[in-house]
Amino acid sequence: MLLESVAGFVEAGWRVVVTVPDDGPLAPMLRELGADVVLCPAPRLSKAALSPRGALRLVADTVRGTVAGLRLLRAHRPDALYVSTVTVPWWFVLARLVRVPTVAHVHEAERAVPRPVRVALALPLLLARSVVANSDFAVRVLRDSLPGVARRASVVRNGVLGPPEAPGPARAELAPPVRLLYLGRLSPRKGVDVAVRAVAALRDGGLPARLDVVGEVFPGYEWYREELAATVDRLGLGDDVRLHGFCDDVWPFVAACDVLVVPSRLDEPFGNTAVEGVLSARPVVVSRSGGLVEAVEGYACATLVEPDDPDALAAAVRAVVADWPRVRERAVADAATARERHAPARYRSRIVEAVAAVARSR
Repeated sequence: MLLESVAGFVEAGWRVVVTVPDDGPLAPMLRELGADVVLCPAPRLSKAALSPRGALRLVADTVRGTVAGLRLLRAHRPDALYVSTVTVPWWFVLARLVRVPTVAHVHEAERAVPRPVRVALALPLLLARSVVANSDFAVRVLRDSLPGVARRASVVRNGVLGPPEAPGPARAELAPPVRLLYLGRLSPRKGVDVAVRAVAALRDGGLPARLDVVGEVFPGYEWYREELAATVDRLGLGDDVRLHGFCDDVWPFVAACDVLVVPSRLDEPFGNTAVEGVLSARPVVVSRSGGLVEAVEGYACATLVEPDDPDALAAAVRAVVADWPRVRERAVADAATARERHAPARYRSRIVEAVAAVARSR
């Protein structure tokens, strides 16, 4: 979504300077869009900061980030600062020090987090001139934390890129096995193991299924990948579940699948992956959790299931298979609706409008 925002700013004719902490794979993508990329350390709030070593690193990053961030802001004197996450709150403080108005874009929303933690994460938003959230659910979570911030928030739903070519419908005849697909990060909160166990439940119920898992863990979560592989072996699913790792081009996997599953255990602020499935004219089965409900609202090809319940996920897949001709037809119609609802051009124009309003107010 940062790339989509930057693309909108560049299309509007603005000079765009993007600061990132490391020269990773995002940097060349930003440069290709026409943005200037500046490496600048910044303190980032994460669970790692709860350990003694993590806390010391956070302090060190804060000191270095303050010096480097103030130097950067004073050198460029931007008309507005767009902060695309609440996990790097120090930019709100630095911008206030040099009197640069900020737009905060909230992509994070978890009701399961203790309220004091949610309040602490939201406090820096008090320094922002404007707040944009990616879903009504995210605003509701904000309202429970800091009602004053929520009252100032507007919703701009994510623009989502679909497949590069017009999607074809799923296969007409579901010769077994039914082909399931998971796209995204591998982590306990994403519930990939729930999808694996749902494959076992489908097999035990007499419906052969194959699950392709496309995604990788964040550094430090390698144990979860190993745990997934062990679960696959323990359930005897070596021929039915394939872990592909990270892939740049996911669309061939989407085109080959029958049903895309989003089995998140915890709240998602939105649900880009679910929308990508709809855009590809594929039925989707997603957890009834947070912004995922909002992401698939109104799509007849989407089925909601309770989180962390492999039997419910398996039952939903069986229902899709049992009603396949009708579901397949609905998925094609929903794809056309999704292309209009989540058009990247619409997203870009709304983000540009939000930042331009703050720049004008200065």
